[in-house]
Amino acid sequence: MADRSPKGARNGYRGDGGGVDRTPAYAFIAERLRRGIASGGLPEGAVLLEGHIASIFRSSRSPVKRALARLEAEGLLSRFDGRGLLVGQRDAPRRLKITSDMLGLDAEAALPPKPFAWQSLYYDFEREVILRSVFGRFRVNELALARHFDVGRTVARDLLIHAQQVGIVTKGEKSHWWLIPLDEARFRDLYELRILLEPAALETAVGAIPPTVVAGMVARLQAGVDCSGDADVAELDVLESDLHIDCLAYGGNREITEALKRTRCILVSGKHFQVALQRQPYFDSFPQEHLEVLQAVARRDVAAATHLLRAHLRASSEKAAERLAAFRATHAVSPTSYFV
Repeated sequence: MADRSPKGARNGYRGDGGGVDRTPAYAFIAERLRRGIASGGLPEGAVLLEGHIASIFRSSRSPVKRALARLEAEGLLSRFDGRGLLVGQRDAPRRLKITSDMLGLDAEAALPPKPFAWQSLYYDFEREVILRSVFGRFRVNELALARHFDVGRTVARDLLIHAQQVGIVTKGEKSHWWLIPLDEARFRDLYELRILLEPAALETAVGAIPPTVVAGMVARLQAGVDCSGDADVAELDVLESDLHIDCLAYGGNREITEALKRTRCILVSGKHFQVALQRQPYFDSFPQEHLEVLQAVARRDVAAATHLLRAHLRASSEKAAERLAAFRATHAVSPTSYFV
């Protein structure tokens, strides 16, 4: 099958919105620098140069440039009349030698974490599962899955376990793995559950989420809105999970948080339908809608935040139903070796 996955699908993919750590290099570098600034390891006025930071992280300059731009957007870095960026808003630069120790890094921590074997395969597997699930219930043959990807049974099982966490496969009778059908009725029911529960979770999360965390989410969304056509799957997954998973996790009701895990499948399915339908941009208007919600959260405006979230979910529900209908009308079941 030809690879029609959007840019970045294989690099930095966070398939379940949190359980799969496929952090893009620039996001990893930005987070390490952010921690260094917060801890005081990188003092006010320190000058950060792309080339030197790249050497610390053993990276190319491109992800460093993006990381620095993100921190500048968050207000953690500022420009001055010289090369590089300043930590904070200090007028006079301090030309210190930036070391890995200042970032709290050892030799291994300076590198983005290596992915597990299953992670590089997960996007393709998740896509096939979701696109097949709209046509009914099928069994997944674990041995055939391993052979399809030319991996061992352990890696195939890891793929299935993580798909189970997202709610797109389940283990049934005789320990067989099955796709969970994703038809119009299930889409509608899961969106109704989200519309009921997500605003309730957000209502208690607004007062609990730290301002610095919200500021980071707002900055990421603003960057996503500004570079809409260039965003990749990794970034879009982060933007989705910022609001619908990470922000809501600050809510005070653990039962609501657990119940919402049942809806993860529709959180990740939209991009797969859009790719299959060859629609661009892949994310439509959701970053702008998320941005408005989180700006209200930053203001601690509970009423506005919950109202905007409900409106966003209702709009998303309508778009999801349209995509599902369009996909079913234009596609048929195609042979796949590991579906029975």
